[in-house]
Amino acid sequence: MNRTIEIKTPEQVEKINRLACEAPYEVWLSTDTLMLDARSLLGLMALVGQRVHVVAEDDVDPKRFSRLVEKMA
Repeated sequence: MNRTIEIKTPEQVEKINRLACEAPYEVWLSTDTLMLDARSLLGLMALVGQRVHVVAEDDVDPKRFSRLVEKMA
């Protein structure tokens, strides 16, 4: 399951990282050439200014995942 967001600021990166660390499942961010664990703050900083896909396993509740992505955007 995945959704697309744009990462605009370092503050948004910190929020994404915090939310991913609180999630009871793994959250990944991907671009055309890269896939990063959303709990890796250093890796996420490289994504500022880019559109990314927020990715989770298919067995995650879709409503819960959508709420998480809305908070990240």
